[in-house]
Amino acid sequence: MAATDETGPAGRNTTVPGTPPTAGPPTDPAPRTGARMPRWLPRAMVLALALIAVFQFGSWAFHQLTGLLINVLIAFFLALAVEPAVSWMAARGVRRGFGTFLVFVGVLVVGAGFVTLLGSMLAEQIIKIVEDFPQYLDSVINWINTHFHTELRRVDIQENLLRSDWLRNYVQNSATGVLDVSAQVLGGLFRLLTIALFSFYFAADGPRLRRTICSVLPPARQAEVLRAWEIAVNKTGGYLYSRGLMALISGLAHYVLLEFLDVPYAPVLAVWVGVVSQFIPTIGTYLAGALPMLIAFTVAPWYAVWVLVFVVVYQQFENYVLQPKLTARTVDIHPAVAFGSVVAGTALLGAVGALIAIPAVATLQAFLGAYVKRYDVTDDPRVLGHRGSGGTGAFGRRVRGLWAQRRPEDDGAGPAAGVAGAGAAGSGAAGAAGPGEGGTAGAS
Repeated sequence: MAATDETGPAGRNTTVPGTPPTAGPPTDPAPRTGARMPRWLPRAMVLALALIAVFQFGSWAFHQLTGLLINVLIAFFLALAVEPAVSWMAARGVRRGFGTFLVFVGVLVVGAGFVTLLGSMLAEQIIKIVEDFPQYLDSVINWINTHFHTELRRVDIQENLLRSDWLRNYVQNSATGVLDVSAQVLGGLFRLLTIALFSFYFAADGPRLRRTICSVLPPARQAEVLRAWEIAVNKTGGYLYSRGLMALISGLAHYVLLEFLDVPYAPVLAVWVGVVSQFIPTIGTYLAGALPMLIAFTVAPWYAVWVLVFVVVYQQFENYVLQPKLTARTVDIHPAVAFGSVVAGTALLGAVGALIAIPAVATLQAFLGAYVKRYDVTDDPRVLGHRGSGGTGAFGRRVRGLWAQRRPEDDGAGPAAGVAGAGAAGSGAAGAAGPGEGGTAGAS
């Protein structure tokens, strides 16, 4: 046999008889297709995480800046409200910044004078109530003793009240809540200052603000933005006009009542009710009615009840009759839309939403109205609410026919007359419907 090399093919494939076959060297497995991570997957994961982080940060920042955004929104609508006065002064040569300053100073002076007058009046009435309180208490105790046969005394009631745990706890809670009240007052003042500052800048730099916004828009969009701005100014002014008119009507109505009851400071109280009930949303009605009730109580306790009844009745009349009509005329929106916008604004932004909901909805409606294509309405009677002849008309004819058949019986002619009348009616109908000249003559 010829010798063969172990490294050759014959040597690798031959085995010695009687010995088990030896395993060959390990071979590398075949590469798997798709086992490697795609190149786009890490970038997609990083992008998704970045988007989630940005969303979380934006949500956190929005919740932190909600108060500032609401203040800016209020300031914007206040700037729209004073825009006509500022533009009128600017058209007559007054610098826009100085004109805005004069308008704000005028509003501040009127508001400060109104608050000072009411504060002095309220202080005098509170002093009078405190001085006359023992007399009121004696009259109430005498009424209770007379009707319920009791033996109450004012001295005993005062001692029990001073020694009660309720009064002690109330004083302690009031003492601990002084710092909270002070913080709320300072926060309210800072908020008012912020709103006034933004309102001043929006009103004084209105042209510059509009120019800045229009500079980043094409000419067609610039015209739309300027038209929307003008609509917002008109609708906000109309809303304030309607509020002022309702304040005048409310003040006159409450003035007549207070004069009839001979309540002191009737003109000032009437102005208070008109202004507060119209320009402070949600709680303005209760604040407006509380002060006249307090002053009327100093005259006679039952006068306060009459004032309360009048305030409640007038408020219902204003909410369901006066306000929808005036709002629909001044801001040109349907009363139901006005009421729904106030409810929606209150649900979204509270008192601020209730105050700015109507001018915002009126502005949006007027702006979008230019993009709605309208068509001529057909002369169908159903448009006017009239039903077709197949409904009420057929039913009415059937009722009249039955009534005509029952009338002879009701007149006492007897059943025979009724049958004869029915037969005559039937023959007449058959003659009218029959062919030939008889049918034509009957029809004629």
